[in-house]
Amino acid sequence: MKEPRHARSLRERKSHLSPDAERLVATALGLANSGSRSEDRYWETALSVRLSRLLEGVNPQAVYDALDRLNQTDGEAYGALIEAVEDASESLELEVDGQAWDCLLVLAPMVAWTRFRIPVGLLPPDAVSALSAHWQAHVLARDARFCLSPFLLSVDQLPRDFSALRKTTRKLGALALSGQPPKRDAKSLPETAEMLADTRFLMGVVAVPRGKAMFRWQELEAGEHASRVQCLEQWIAQARPNLEPVLAGCGFECLLPDAYHINLREADRRVRPYAIRAAVHFLTHAMAVEPSELRAAIAAFGSDRVDEFRIGLSVEGSDDVVQGVVWPLLGPESETDEPSPLEQVRDTLRDAGVTEIRVWPELNEPEYCEDCGAPLYPDMKGEIVHAEMPDDVEPEATHFH
Repeated sequence: MKEPRHARSLRERKSHLSPDAERLVATALGLANSGSRSEDRYWETALSVRLSRLLEGVNPQAVYDALDRLNQTDGEAYGALIEAVEDASESLELEVDGQAWDCLLVLAPMVAWTRFRIPVGLLPPDAVSALSAHWQAHVLARDARFCLSPFLLSVDQLPRDFSALRKTTRKLGALALSGQPPKRDAKSLPETAEMLADTRFLMGVVAVPRGKAMFRWQELEAGEHASRVQCLEQWIAQARPNLEPVLAGCGFECLLPDAYHINLREADRRVRPYAIRAAVHFLTHAMAVEPSELRAAIAAFGSDRVDEFRIGLSVEGSDDVVQGVVWPLLGPESETDEPSPLEQVRDTLRDAGVTEIRVWPELNEPEYCEDCGAPLYPDMKGEIVHAEMPDDVEPEATHFH
């Protein structure tokens, strides 16, 4: 079962579902209770057909209502439905001149960290051409066609819902098959939050004749076959030189280009330790202190279970929180995991050089600043406060140049 990427708190349960939502719930329950692969295929096809119609604009709200209901009533059926919804939003079939093509929305994530501002926006044309060529040569299958969006995107700038994702897949898929370049218009991109460590994404669509391999690691019989590890090594070696000028002033790690939702989850997972390390690094420069002079207070936050840990960082001799970091729990993660999320947070802080760590055991309601909307963090006294740098500390330059 795929884990849901997004926050685990959903809308309040509705007392009545629309007919479309009811049918989705019933079909997902059928798939969850299936007794054979043959029956699985029946239910999967039924879900695919219904979801395609709903996400194309007929009634996308029914999809979210069905997910809400199953999230509260049947975890296994919820997992079956979220997997089908993700598939319907990131993949579809297009037909051109009588030939059917399978299209898949893909991401190449970079986990980046800096003391400055992590770039976003329009990529230079030569970078788009080079990155597209390396993606196709080192990751995609021989018969694949590819269209790369000409933007370096933050998670805030990715399509916002499953219906928008399907429209994006259709649009870029049509361009991949026609060979036409996408429009280079950055005006419609929303603003992105400024963070010391964050993910950046290249997004595109790969299209192949129906039933053909999409990636090199699928071509088991072909001379072009390469394992996932080999594809990642080649992608890093060839793409990184083209990404370094784009991500000037940043350290970054390249992840393997893959399907949209799996790489969203992997990027979320991989950015968490970098967020702590980047915060510690930032404070050592901004406040002229050693990592061992920093102190960390950790507290769990959530409504009825732990959804995230928040870490408040302060300087030795003061309880004021000068920097905060959120460590979200993703999908099925829980406090009972080995190692536990709390231990992962502690280990990351220690690796970054922070030795004084205090954990507050109570589960706290998620609180945010009423003025700016920023999360509030625990201090060394156990109070939930705003993170603020001292007035006498000069702010860092927001741009590298």
